[in-house]
Amino acid sequence: RRVPVMAAVEAIGGRSGMAGAAGLAPDEAGAAGPARVEPEGGAAGLVEAEAEVPPPPLPGLQLVQQGAEAHIYRGLFLGRAAVVKLRVPKRYRHPALEERLSRRRAAQEARSLLRCRRAGGSGIPAPAVYFVDYVTNSIYLEDIVDSITVQDHIYSVQRSGNDTGSLLMLAEKIGELLARMHDEDLIHGDLTTCNILLRPPTEKLDLVLIDFGLSFISGLPEDKGVDLYVLEKAFLSTHPDTEHMFKALLQTYAATSKKSGPVIKRLDEVRLRGRKRSMVG
Repeated sequence: RRVPVMAAVEAIGGRSGMAGAAGLAPDEAGAAGPARVEPEGGAAGLVEAEAEVPPPPLPGLQLVQQGAEAHIYRGLFLGRAAVVKLRVPKRYRHPALEERLSRRRAAQEARSLLRCRRAGGSGIPAPAVYFVDYVTNSIYLEDIVDSITVQDHIYSVQRSGNDTGSLLMLAEKIGELLARMHDEDLIHGDLTTCNILLRPPTEKLDLVLIDFGLSFISGLPEDKGVDLYVLEKAFLSTHPDTEHMFKALLQTYAATSKKSGPVIKRLDEVRLRGRKRSMVG
């Protein structure tokens, strides 16, 4: 039995409206490919994922990304370019528990995406949900054709040495986007430069948040501070010598968010805890 996306929202409590076909938003993959799905359990988890590749949820879909958490397919869904995220079942879990957890995660991801679309103003640019299939535990999302990840864009600008000043503007746009997301009490859970896309043309800095698989709803400054800390660690480790970019990002976040004071304070505390943990080992 295939269940529409609204059933996913209702399954976790609370009914959320979904925009019609005319207001579709982007998805979890661009021309550079979908967001990276990191395997759990290191090499062992990857071997398990590679050993058993399930058939595509629909005929004609092409596997483009494979990991221990999910397999990503691209193709057409009802005539629209789509990306399909198929969750990989964990064999070590009891089947009943695995089914329950998979349904809950799919429902939460759908709910977070719908929350983005219902956000104040023009909404938060995020993937449009076409369909949620509880039989295969897969989510059908809009494909953002010809987009690239922010990670690839930064690499490209740094290699060319051209218009590096535009990277500061990009950081400010990211800070503004995250401030709007956190003001909706939405925690992404996996913020990296791989999980933010740029629509073409890149000069317009039209950003799209993707991969809400670990997202949840929380108004706590602690959760928002941790969200920013995850991005900071990923940002600086992936893009060395970009401290000035992240500083600009935080300044714009603080100026845009209506709740930034406690969040920035928590971020400083989380940083301190992280440094202490590194010293102890």
